[in-house]
Amino acid sequence: MTDSVEIGNRQIRINGEPVRILSGAMHYFRIHPDYWRDRIVKLRQCGLNTLETYFAWNLHEPREGEFNFSGGADFSHYLEIAQEEGLHVIVRPGPYICSEWDLGGLPAWLLAKPGLRLRCSNPPYLEAVDRYLDAIMPALRRLQHTAGGPIIAIQLENEYGCHGSDSAYLRHLQEKYLEGGITVPLFTSDAADATILRRGSLPGVFPTANFRNHPTQQLKTVRELWDDVPLFVMELWCGGPHHWGRLYPEHATEAVAEDVREVLENGHHMNLYMFHGGSNPGFMNGANLAQDEYIGMLSTYDVDAPLSEEGDPTPKYFAIQREIKRFFPDSKTGTPVVLPKRSYGKIDLTEVVTLDDALSCLPAPFRRAMPETMEEFGQSYGFIHYRSRLDGVPGLRTVRLEGLRDRAILMADGRMVAIIHRNDRLTECRISVPPEGVRLDILVENTGRINFGPEMERERKGITGVLENNVLQMDWEIRPLPLDDLSFLRFRPLDPAVLPEGPAFYRGSFEVDEPCDTFLKVPDGSWGNLFLNGVNLGRFRRQGPQRTLYVPAPLLRRGRNEVVVFDVESIGSPVVLSLDRRQFGPRALMQI
Repeated sequence: MTDSVEIGNRQIRINGEPVRILSGAMHYFRIHPDYWRDRIVKLRQCGLNTLETYFAWNLHEPREGEFNFSGGADFSHYLEIAQEEGLHVIVRPGPYICSEWDLGGLPAWLLAKPGLRLRCSNPPYLEAVDRYLDAIMPALRRLQHTAGGPIIAIQLENEYGCHGSDSAYLRHLQEKYLEGGITVPLFTSDAADATILRRGSLPGVFPTANFRNHPTQQLKTVRELWDDVPLFVMELWCGGPHHWGRLYPEHATEAVAEDVREVLENGHHMNLYMFHGGSNPGFMNGANLAQDEYIGMLSTYDVDAPLSEEGDPTPKYFAIQREIKRFFPDSKTGTPVVLPKRSYGKIDLTEVVTLDDALSCLPAPFRRAMPETMEEFGQSYGFIHYRSRLDGVPGLRTVRLEGLRDRAILMADGRMVAIIHRNDRLTECRISVPPEGVRLDILVENTGRINFGPEMERERKGITGVLENNVLQMDWEIRPLPLDDLSFLRFRPLDPAVLPEGPAFYRGSFEVDEPCDTFLKVPDGSWGNLFLNGVNLGRFRRQGPQRTLYVPAPLLRRGRNEVVVFDVESIGSPVVLSLDRRQFGPRALMQI
């Protein structure tokens, strides 16, 4: 029989034979490409037969019209490895993915387009979506099961019933795939709520549900709406996302095992979300609103998954494996290899460049009458710096920031005077202005765009105005600081007895004889980012709970390795530690 995938009569049939889909979610963009096979093999060894992954549009089209499908963005190679390992593949290309990823995977440059509205039948948005789908369609067409590839199903959008009600938008996506030559089933996924499921579904598109706990009870809603479809938990949640300054969420191993057991004994299909979370590299973490309070995601995307961030099996991994083996005794399970970890000891930071000195190394700033957001300058991530001068009658002035997203460091003549966050009731401070006036510097950090809900449309980063004693402050120099290339920095020797006050870059190096996985920690850092050999590993914050950043061995070099710390407040001591295990703390657990 020719290669086929069919869904109906409460079954999924591949090449005419009924198949139970036992899948695990692992995203290529959260795993170093040198470790793709390692993680895929471990998924197969758990007893699963399918790999599921989102695609991150913002990774593939970082600037409008410029596409990247190489290196860590080469999803085709990732899917080909899965096929070589005997796995089916489910793909969820977006355009929106949520996934605790910056702006839910949508490119930030969309926010700069006049009149654009996200996730609906808005012409500028659809034009951008169509260009993205046209770019990925040849690979999807080639890699679908009906053409001899591993892909057995493709998702339309993501959890759309939780967001909106524009069925014409969903039909546009459906038609785009069909016109592009996609012949494997298309599906939707949403919360197990009747209203949400109806709103996010289309006739002829396979509906699935996302939840944790009591699968049979949750799936009754799907059965009541659709009698002939197989019941599929597209996201059977194994854990939960982590936020800065919040308790560490834990989903108990036995609770996950019970969910898996219930799925298997009732003949349902499942996709474990996440099976392996990996990392949110650089500035790519998302954020949430919790009772109108903004909270950013961590740089780790461990999410209490069966495979840890560093790819090690947890008790949850073996509990799931036991359940699969109980119902499918012929499953080709195995014992996963634990990769070696190593501590490379203390790394002294011996060089420094202050933010002020770093700015002088950049091209001439933009001049604007009023502050403008990152997106207006074609910038998506990192920091943006604003400079103006307060003159006039000396005395205390009230400086208020308008449209702040997300966190601002204010400096007067190079001296830190305030830290203001978008969550603050008043985004203002008092500054003493001497007779000769004062230079005002404002460094604003994009700490991650909200990845779910209507607030996404307002996630332009930076500030939109400054009021000084309720009068608009005019005449600004603006410098984008995406920090995607640090070669502009001109370091000088650091005197450890005289550490700079305020934002500064620190550099050090260490020797490696044999590259192994390790974890880097800035033990006395305040708030900033850590770079290794030019790669932005992610964020550190004294508030925790994340204390270390995972370093996969392929990022290390034999011989000299360079670390750069950008601390936007002040560093207690110029040291980075290399450890052989991760650190979280305080680790107060929250059951979910």
